Amino acid sequence: MDDWLKESNEVEPSWLTVDLAIFTVRGDQLMVLLVERGVEPFLGCPALPGGYVQKDETLRRGALRELWEEAGIDGSRLHLEQLGAYADPGRDPRGRVVTVAFLALGPDLPVPVGGTDAERAYWAPVRELFEGEVELAFDHAVILADALEEIRRKLEYTAVATAFCGEEFTLSELRAVYEVIWGQALDPSNFRRKVLRTTGFLEPTGKQRLPPTGRPAAVYRRGSSWLLSLPLLRTGGPTG
Repeated sequence: MDDWLKESNEVEPSWLTVDLAIFTVRGDQLMVLLVERGVEPFLGCPALPGGYVQKDETLRRGALRELWEEAGIDGSRLHLEQLGAYADPGRDPRGRVVTVAFLALGPDLPVPVGGTDAERAYWAPVRELFEGEVELAFDHAVILADALEEIRRKLEYTAVATAFCGEEFTLSELRAVYEVIWGQALDPSNFRRKVLRTTGFLEPTGKQRLPPTGRPAAVYRRGSSWLLSLPLLRTGGPTG
């Protein structure tokens, strides 16, 4: 018992935070929410929104609070899920800080408003971040890369693409989500055929939407199935 007490007194204290990788599609670009840090460490540097979890909070509640405080966005209506834990001892110069990252998705989200320790909040094109034009604070570049790959993977096997659309959408709007996130053009006819053959993916609303040019387009909503019976693969399109 004495040895255990001695060892416990020598353990470095650690802190728990949450960070959020929040994506939306705006102007045919995949965008991620960033904040400009208003405090040290990394004063003035771009970072993912996040912060310390309060002692009476769940992780999810802490993530939603930080999103509201730092960007003025209500995350309760977003698709929100845990991405993973990041605990590299050197990830934060203040000491041992373990963060649980969340992935959040939404359709054409509003302009954010910075608050608390965020000098400002803004949407940044994901492409520019991976081209090395911007350096993120802490290990947020790693979190961002993991989050993007998770989205790309989930597009293949789940209906997560509908989280980037409104409640009702056309097939061309849904196809645009896949093209933006995968970074590749998809054949419209093949996409339509495969998606409509996937049981439970979409439900027709019976409505039509008139595009700027061309014929009226049928309007759909997300169906009852989250897991796709026919996966949509990045290479070669949907299987089955």
